[in-house]
Amino acid sequence: MFGLYQADGKHRLVYLFMEENAVPASQPTSNRSRQSRRWRLRAVLNIILITGSVTSFTTGCQSVGSHVANTTLSSGPVHLAPVYESPSSFQSVVSAPVVTVAFDDQLDADAGDKHPSEDAAKSKREYDGASSLADIMTLNSPGQAIAYVAQPFSTSDDYYFSEQSAGLTLEAIESIALANNPTVAELFATTQKAAGFKTQVGLRANPSIGYQATQLADQGTDQHTVFISQTIITADKLALNRSVLNEAIRAQLMQLEAQKYRIGTDIRVAFYDALAAQQRVNLIQEFQSVADTGVDLAEQLKEAQEGSQLEVVQAKVQQNEIRLALRQAQVQFDAAWRELAALAGNPNMTAEPLQGTLPSEEAELDWPSVASTMIASSPEVQAAQARINQARANICRQEVQPIPNLDVQFAAGVDNGTDNGLINLQIGAPIPVFNKNQGNICAARAEYARASRELDRIQNSIKARLAAVSRDYDSSLVAVEQYTSDILPNAKEGLRLAELAYKAGETSFVQVLIARRTYFDTNLQYIVSQQQLAQARARVDGFVLTGALDAVVDNSGDDSLRGLTLSQQ
Repeated sequence: MFGLYQADGKHRLVYLFMEENAVPASQPTSNRSRQSRRWRLRAVLNIILITGSVTSFTTGCQSVGSHVANTTLSSGPVHLAPVYESPSSFQSVVSAPVVTVAFDDQLDADAGDKHPSEDAAKSKREYDGASSLADIMTLNSPGQAIAYVAQPFSTSDDYYFSEQSAGLTLEAIESIALANNPTVAELFATTQKAAGFKTQVGLRANPSIGYQATQLADQGTDQHTVFISQTIITADKLALNRSVLNEAIRAQLMQLEAQKYRIGTDIRVAFYDALAAQQRVNLIQEFQSVADTGVDLAEQLKEAQEGSQLEVVQAKVQQNEIRLALRQAQVQFDAAWRELAALAGNPNMTAEPLQGTLPSEEAELDWPSVASTMIASSPEVQAAQARINQARANICRQEVQPIPNLDVQFAAGVDNGTDNGLINLQIGAPIPVFNKNQGNICAARAEYARASRELDRIQNSIKARLAAVSRDYDSSLVAVEQYTSDILPNAKEGLRLAELAYKAGETSFVQVLIARRTYFDTNLQYIVSQQQLAQARARVDGFVLTGALDAVVDNSGDDSLRGLTLSQQ
């Protein structure tokens, strides 16, 4: 059984299982009962903080055709996440990540303890290297990168808890989903790729060293020199390269943040679907006892010659309908649970009761205001804005490509003909006569236009999706309010009056059956309205982002800018 545990302000996903302990018979009975069964909590998720060093960052190009300012930072530990000053300004991400795993070790509580001690000793374990990054699960909001790794503790790290969990909560399932959903690890990998490309395109050209000999066939006049050559990159091309890939990293980080919302929304929708199915099962089971009692009452009245066989048959029909509805509700819960488990990344997870409530009220929302806020804050929009910044920075980069680099060669040696030393200096540069990079400049401007229109498309898409959600939200909100205030109380009162009238002989048994059916159907419809309201709210909170298991698009880029920089063409 999974559950959430909080201590020292930290949340931990834990796995609970029952353990039987052998207790000597000589111990008192009270001690044996206290120690023979206790819940063992084993933490299965640890927090990983990704840290590293940043050497420099570049701000995004502020206008089409303008150059990008470059700023150098002192090396130091930072989180693997962007730091924003404005939507058009982005600081680069680490190039050499270090993985740090931290968790609490000593949190033991026997069956008689009220709560695991919050003053328990803590220990930290660190692992350096990129191998643990494959287990990455989630990335927090900008400024802090957090991931979880499924990693059981050793025997000495077992925790004990005295109370049985009331059920699997939404928060626990969300944590499991973030731990197991492969798209999060994929997007983190694409972010690492973009960081690698950003490092590569900013590297200077390697120098060349060699030996040269001339006039070897003319004895006594041969010359021997050792030379070193270096390509000097001009026009700040390397910084411009980094600025382009900086925005690619930022876009991938925002895509990762958006994917977290997609996972959260799908998990919430599936959770409320399963929770509603569970409540329907519970409601039908309660009503089944009422139907069974109705059949017994009808048979007793028939035996006392105060009822008829028709009333018995009608009561049995309702009883069978309730039994059928119960079987169907159980099938719906099983299917909803399987979907929830698949979204959580653990299809083999055993079904268990869910802990949660469906909303009985919600606030009315100002949808134009919600749309404006959502567009301003959505990571989907921020990713599109980063792509625009990337396209703008690429225009800056392509426009300086025609400025030639300098190829410098210095040689020193000896001339045997004069028995003197010699020094040679050679400087060259290509002449941009035919190729002025006009094709790439045109393509970069077209990409900027495409990225700008893509932002418009995403904004319109958000408004369209939000309009559909607002319809579901408002209609279900009205239904929940109406059921709560009028329909349910009236249906309950109608059932009570029908049963009293039947006992007094003032109405027929058919009216009692109708009143029962009305009350039963009303409660089922109320659960449906609650479910729809909860799911609509989940979509609003998740920026109307769905698709937890959709294929991930890799937009991490490549290192082609480096080849363009050095090729001079």
